[in-house]
Amino acid sequence: MKIIKPRLSFWQIFNMNVGFLGIQYSFGLQQSAINPIFLFLGAKEEILPILNIAGPITGLIIQPIIGAMSDKTWSPRWGRRKPFFLIGAVLGSLCLFAFPLSPALWFAVGLLWILDVGNNMAMEPYRAFVGDKLPDAQLSIGYQMQSLFVGAGILLANASIFLFQDWFGGGQEIEGTVPKWLYYSFFIGSFLSIVTILWSVLKTPEIPPSDEELAEINRHKSLPFMERFKTPFVEISHAVKEMPQFMWRLSAVYLFQWYALFVYWQFITPLFRATLGYDTSEAAAQAAKMSTTYNIVTAVVALVLVPLTMRFGGKKIYALSLLGTAIALFAIPNISDPVYVLFPMVFFGIGWAAMMGIPYSMVSKIVPQERRGVYMGILNMMIVIPMGIQTLTFGPIFKNVLGANSVNAMLFAGGCFVLASLLAMRLNIPKGKQDSELDIEIP
Repeated sequence: MKIIKPRLSFWQIFNMNVGFLGIQYSFGLQQSAINPIFLFLGAKEEILPILNIAGPITGLIIQPIIGAMSDKTWSPRWGRRKPFFLIGAVLGSLCLFAFPLSPALWFAVGLLWILDVGNNMAMEPYRAFVGDKLPDAQLSIGYQMQSLFVGAGILLANASIFLFQDWFGGGQEIEGTVPKWLYYSFFIGSFLSIVTILWSVLKTPEIPPSDEELAEINRHKSLPFMERFKTPFVEISHAVKEMPQFMWRLSAVYLFQWYALFVYWQFITPLFRATLGYDTSEAAAQAAKMSTTYNIVTAVVALVLVPLTMRFGGKKIYALSLLGTAIALFAIPNISDPVYVLFPMVFFGIGWAAMMGIPYSMVSKIVPQERRGVYMGILNMMIVIPMGIQTLTFGPIFKNVLGANSVNAMLFAGGCFVLASLLAMRLNIPKGKQDSELDIEIP
């Protein structure tokens, strides 16, 4: 028996996605603050990629497994997806509180591993949670609402970095220590990680599974422990074998898109040390302003992309957005004014809004409801595998091919986005799965 999902109001969809604010605040700190902390604690630029390998490895392992486990979970009290992103939020909150207190580089790197485990536990069950609740006609607005909170969370994280530096910074950098002004951003993130997730958990009930799904969940619970332990791995294997062609094509786009994004996040601070002559604190603050700017744009345009994708198709809007991101990355190294260099972030913000919403709504339409968790986990594998490849390969490329020049690194990332844009034009949704109406009431 197929469950008929009720149409939700604007504010119901809003409340459902509030938890993404806390998750993405944490992600914003990972983009803009963690690599500067590594530099403060003595890391060399060429080892930044390998120090970030925690994200790809934990994402590759944790997200698909947790997604598959959540597909086989149901509690009348706690629900299906909520237990996983609640545990992830608690773990992330504790790590964020401890991060700026890191006494040495090895300690900060270790905390990043634990933080990534927490964030990955929260991420894909949350994406599946939104897909579980919404009828197909509202999936685009649901995932673009997530994109709005992605922008808002990262915006707050990065704005806090340069504001706290302005208010509480000053003085010379002390090698081997994290500046005190950076503490406050992480403490705020620790608070938001818990509070925003709790908001969504308390405001949004999960839809109970159908009789068929419940029977399968109960059958799974009755299995011996080792059989239940193996089930997620079996589910992932079967899901990969049966994966729609669309997702294979999307994986090619993601290879270049996420490789390039990791290059940008790792080398934007070193870039400003080279092009603007800043020290690490000043360069980190400028990088935070860049991220703040593009996430303002993301928050503004996220919902505007919904009618555009309905009119012109998600494939075209996504491809154009990726091309705009490439143009932004080509422009940044050639601008030496700290104000004018913010302008390309308009294109980057539009691209980021598209990346955080359009692929998820497309995938959610074509995968089976009962396997949405595992497929959202596999979608994340398509993100973290390129990131893993980047962490292992880009250090040698940066040093031996690009002349250890952060300007060349940014131009390299722009070229990757051009390739991603071309490949995105191959993303065709099967007939009958496209958006047909904007099924939402906006007050």
